[in-house]
Amino acid sequence: MSERYILVIDEGTTGTRALIVDRNSQIKAQAYTEFTQHHPAPDRLEHDAGEIWEASLEMIRQALEKAGLAAGDIAAIGITNQRATSVVWDRATSQPIGRAIVWQDTRTAGYIETIRAQWAEKAYGHTGWALAPVYSSLSLRWMMENVAGARARAEAGELAFGTIDSWLIYKLTGGKVHAMAASNASVTGSYDLLNDEWYGEWLDFLGTPLALFPKVHDDSGLFGLTDPAVFGAEVPISGAMGDQQAALFGQHCLEPGMVKCTHGTGTFLDMNIGPKVAISQNGLNTLIGWRMKGETIYGLEGYAAVTGSAVQWLRDGAEMIKSSAETEALATSVPDNGGVYFVPALTGLSAPYWDSFARGMIIGITRGTQRAHLVRATLEGIVYATKDFLETMRRDSGVDITSIKVDGGAARNDFLMQFQADMLDAEVVRPINPEATSLGAAYMAGLAIDYWDSPAECFASGEVDRVFRPEMPVEKRERLYAEWTRAVKRCMGWAQGGQG
Repeated sequence: MSERYILVIDEGTTGTRALIVDRNSQIKAQAYTEFTQHHPAPDRLEHDAGEIWEASLEMIRQALEKAGLAAGDIAAIGITNQRATSVVWDRATSQPIGRAIVWQDTRTAGYIETIRAQWAEKAYGHTGWALAPVYSSLSLRWMMENVAGARARAEAGELAFGTIDSWLIYKLTGGKVHAMAASNASVTGSYDLLNDEWYGEWLDFLGTPLALFPKVHDDSGLFGLTDPAVFGAEVPISGAMGDQQAALFGQHCLEPGMVKCTHGTGTFLDMNIGPKVAISQNGLNTLIGWRMKGETIYGLEGYAAVTGSAVQWLRDGAEMIKSSAETEALATSVPDNGGVYFVPALTGLSAPYWDSFARGMIIGITRGTQRAHLVRATLEGIVYATKDFLETMRRDSGVDITSIKVDGGAARNDFLMQFQADMLDAEVVRPINPEATSLGAAYMAGLAIDYWDSPAECFASGEVDRVFRPEMPVEKRERLYAEWTRAVKRCMGWAQGGQG
């Protein structure tokens, strides 16, 4: 099978990528495009699932063309995706009933407060996820109540719900397969980890019919075959995986205690905790890392929803920069942050604070503050947010985390990586190929069809680009982090009741 390749569809929060991967884990070709971010209200973020589908087809076409390949040259397809983004579509027409509600959307925050006393602890104990707007089940409840006729149609079995992997699989198979990868199911806030099934009691309470939900599938295994009329050939879809779990696998974190950090739209820190489920005691999320050949590997996760997208805001919202590539030079053009702190709580704060009403804040501005200080404070804010949940993970796991593998677009920023090593007091290991998420999905698909014989063969060509080691004195680290903590406290609860 050496002359054939793995196609990966990598659906991020802001764009779509298609990659062609060979047996040596090298990317032969790729194509990328951004898609529209819809903000119909300050607390809302939506995507057009139809646009995502069309963008996916076009990026696949471009990647194949760049590689000089045809659909028949693809041995298997792997999918990795932004998680918890909720799509509901008509089973008969394959048309969405409305825009997808994105995982960063916070429209359900107010409702959560009305059920927190009754459900927060119970839902966390079953799903492994702290009760927050990221729950797909809460987005579904909103759709059932606000889209005309949706609940009745759902109860009649006319509608289907899925995360982006489910949506793409349904479309690629010509509507024949309605499935979701186990890793994605565990991030919906709808899946009972203890009983390994959709959390029926919770869904009944919310009035989200079980008939909406897909079959939960191993991340590595045959989901179905592409419809030749859609894809151009009959090709097995043999891997699908949530993006952070894909990066955990793609970064070779196969043993309990191994940790990776992905810097994408948000920043996600994930630890492999092995084959036994253990619900966090300190506000972290517990999830399915991956399921392969019926065996489940679990993980702990902390995340900050807005980090890379804070840099995107600097570019598109504040118009302080023209590209993210400028940030490293700007950050290093000043000796420090000038006393400026940027808390990127643009959609609230996640682990370990879980405050949906926090809002982004820049504080410490003086007459001497320059654009470079604001850019540097943005990059530093990404790291501080990471440190918040790293310390929680250290307590939760009992493991002294001394080494972290990094990936994602921002991992190319040397300033960011060195500041991360300094603040986290751990070495930061950056691979030559930072596309760990895409590679993880490729490995899931390839292992299912014996394209690779074992994970060891997948990782044989993995090489390290650079290791960043902590250099900052302890006193300085503690002082800077204490200032960050002060800033965080000032932004908490800001949007609640329209006042701080």
